[in-house]
Amino acid sequence: MRRIAMLCAALFLSLGTAQAQPSIAMLDCTLIDDNAAYNDDEINRIQKLRLSMISDALRNDLRERAIFNVADNAPAHDLIASLQSTQDMNACNGCELRVAKQLGVARVGVCWVQKISNLILNMNLRVEDAASGATLFQRSVDIRGNTDLSWQRGAKALVDLVAADPSATH
Repeated sequence: MRRIAMLCAALFLSLGTAQAQPSIAMLDCTLIDDNAAYNDDEINRIQKLRLSMISDALRNDLRERAIFNVADNAPAHDLIASLQSTQDMNACNGCELRVAKQLGVARVGVCWVQKISNLILNMNLRVEDAASGATLFQRSVDIRGNTDLSWQRGAKALVDLVAADPSATH
């Protein structure tokens, strides 16, 4: 009887360990727009909405698929706002690690979209180890067409790539 209890306890612990996912702070996506000089206010407004949409989509998909325990960024809001006011979070030489440290997470995700034109865009995601700053995952997907649907498909494709790459989560 004791042996059965020990086996059950070991099984329970191994299942709990297998299901435990690393925590991540998924930062809002940023935009590198090669045609920014030609944008009007309406285009800028739409692109800002799309960045918010895919930032939320990435967080939700990572959470729902149990790839990461996605942190709420609200406790680091002031730090994030301060950093964003002076630089792009996708190329800030490690400032994203300060956010991860403040939130107490194991990983930090950095996303950016490069808009070459209304037809050619690429969406990028980098996942870093919060303690060392080492890049654990970095991929890019090309999207065609500057629409909500194409951006959503790009975000989903990035999460599919993260899910298929164990180096991001282990």
